[in-house]
Amino acid sequence: MIQPNILSFPNDDALAAAAAAAWLDAVAAAQAAGREFHVALSGGRVMRKFLAAAAGLAAQRAMDFHQVHFFWADERCVPPDAAESNFRLANEALLQPAAVPNENVHRLRGELAPATAAQAAGDEMRQVCGAAAGTLPAADLVLLGMGEDGHVASLFPGNPQTEADVTSVFLPVFDAPKPPPNRISLGHGALAAARTVWVLASGPGKQAALRHSLDAAGTTPLARVIQRRAATTVFTELALPG
Repeated sequence: MIQPNILSFPNDDALAAAAAAAWLDAVAAAQAAGREFHVALSGGRVMRKFLAAAAGLAAQRAMDFHQVHFFWADERCVPPDAAESNFRLANEALLQPAAVPNENVHRLRGELAPATAAQAAGDEMRQVCGAAAGTLPAADLVLLGMGEDGHVASLFPGNPQTEADVTSVFLPVFDAPKPPPNRISLGHGALAAARTVWVLASGPGKQAALRHSLDAAGTTPLARVIQRRAATTVFTELALPG
């Protein structure tokens, strides 16, 4: 297991601002090289701060998002205008303020049956990222949060189906321990295939889960992600042993 890169911050506002600036730098570098940039977003409290920071900084820099394609690491099975929707969070906080073209937004269809939505999303991500049928697309960046139990996206501990499946791009998730129970999530294989994965780990009650996830013998979903990758970066304001 290659140890992840840990970036520590005094608070979650500083964390979100640093991650937003680093992401926009990566987007600018891709644009300068004439390449598209494919990013997968998550939901949650710290992601809301990240999106707000990114929107403000993008406006200051007069960023153009026409070469940036947006995906999601996971989605609740709710309509896109529901309060619980990860798409709605990103749409209101970043996509609309930054005038992202509609054709660059590849949301997970939470209003569909989970298996149908997962299959359609996987096909779409392969097509946009230029991956052959049956292969795993390599997103330029996947942004993940982390739950108190060490879950990432909608990959929860103790789910043998999601732990074992390393070939699907997206998975249907049923009986999630947090409501709503039905969800769609990037699978472990797609997370391993991503060029870059950043984990924004912040919030009360998460220190033990992060410490366990960083251990070589960790068993949380985040630990599984880290163990399958050559490199992962963790942005955190949680105190960790030196």
